[in-house]
Amino acid sequence: MLVGACGAATGCGGAAHTGSRTTPTPPPPPLSKTTSVPQASSTTVRRASPPAPREQDWPTYHQTGSRAGAVATGPPLGRVRRLWSAAVDGAVYAEPLVLGGRVIVATENDSVYAFDAANGARSWSVHLATPVPGGSLPCGNIDPSGITSTPVADPRSGVIYLVSYRTGFRHTLVALDVATGQVKWERGIDPPGGDETTEQQRAALALANHRVYVAYGGLFGDCGRYHGWVIGAPASGPTGNLVTYQVPSQNEGAIWAPSGPAVDRAGNLFVATGNGSSSSFDYGNAVIRLSPTLQPVSYFAPPNAGALSTSDTDLGSTGPELLPGSRAFIMGKSGVAYLLNAEHLGGLGNGLASLNLGAAAFGGDAYADGTLYVPTVAGIYALQVGEDTLRVRWRQTATSGSPIVAGRGLWAMANGNLYQLDAATGAVRYSVPVGQSAHFATPTASDGRIYIAADGRVQAFG
Repeated sequence: MLVGACGAATGCGGAAHTGSRTTPTPPPPPLSKTTSVPQASSTTVRRASPPAPREQDWPTYHQTGSRAGAVATGPPLGRVRRLWSAAVDGAVYAEPLVLGGRVIVATENDSVYAFDAANGARSWSVHLATPVPGGSLPCGNIDPSGITSTPVADPRSGVIYLVSYRTGFRHTLVALDVATGQVKWERGIDPPGGDETTEQQRAALALANHRVYVAYGGLFGDCGRYHGWVIGAPASGPTGNLVTYQVPSQNEGAIWAPSGPAVDRAGNLFVATGNGSSSSFDYGNAVIRLSPTLQPVSYFAPPNAGALSTSDTDLGSTGPELLPGSRAFIMGKSGVAYLLNAEHLGGLGNGLASLNLGAAAFGGDAYADGTLYVPTVAGIYALQVGEDTLRVRWRQTATSGSPIVAGRGLWAMANGNLYQLDAATGAVRYSVPVGQSAHFATPTASDGRIYIAADGRVQAFG
């Protein structure tokens, strides 16, 4: 597992896997069952994932539960200017959200800000707690460690949910009023029986089935004991049962990619894991489908998943991308891209298609009109997706950041710059210095504008 500095110079992983077909080994025992952790008696009404947001809203990582990160409107190609810039009090690893005309930004200082999306005027800000000093953790490279994951918002209730890591090594789920910043409620959300000093909450939150889903992995350096976890808490308030899922490896198996769990229209979750602790398959380096109550349904893993664990070559350095036609996509540090059947992930094998690009992928993908845009250490690849095929359309080496699509432009950050690429050709149409951004940072699009967080500031372009 890797949740830290990555770049073309380091390569961020081990040797590439060729993607050639291999006879799958017999499957291991079934996935472990979930546990239900009682908090207080309540009745939970289940529902599927929320409807698609309006284009003006960007309430979750890459806008929708599928993690597509694509909207129909954006600044014209090559005709862009900076609209406004506003300071915040710490590093921003989370993607900015947009809800009801406000840009919401969370910082590692355990603070949250809301700015007017049109002019950058601050609507409100709230400092929730004292974050955890990096030096007090056994490893890692975020200092201090406060709000690292991308929050999730419910446009209908006007509530934003986030996880704050605070002094005392406590992860706390917080619900804020989007209009005022007022704290509506809080509850502890640490994995049951886990080590709060080695479990890191890096993956974006997800909202579905009247629950907020929170995933965990380990710190940069893979120190100590940790597991991949998903915890589902009622979105209605601080009481009610939690549902949980633990990756059944003896250790590790992190769910850490910044994009977090993807959610289909039925409310099922798809997560990707990092390296396990065994040289044989132990559900490390896998895509796992979970029911709304976090019961494991099916999984996919490359035929050499155990070998990938021994070289720290995570499949889950990106999160699953859900595609039309009941398909899913995943690509990790090995540089091999996989197209999967989301209804039947297929166990150990090569999925519907595999394609070796030879470069590790990190962060979050984007998808629009039959094309996947994948961030790798060798640049962004555009992959044409067929029914059971993957084909390279173009590659652009100027940027390796996690992209989004806004109109005809593909937007990404890297090396202190923001780039607009022509989504059809990959040509750079606009670039501007914005200052250093956090690892795997990704832009946001709303109402024809682009929003980013870099260099201690929120910046808007249009």
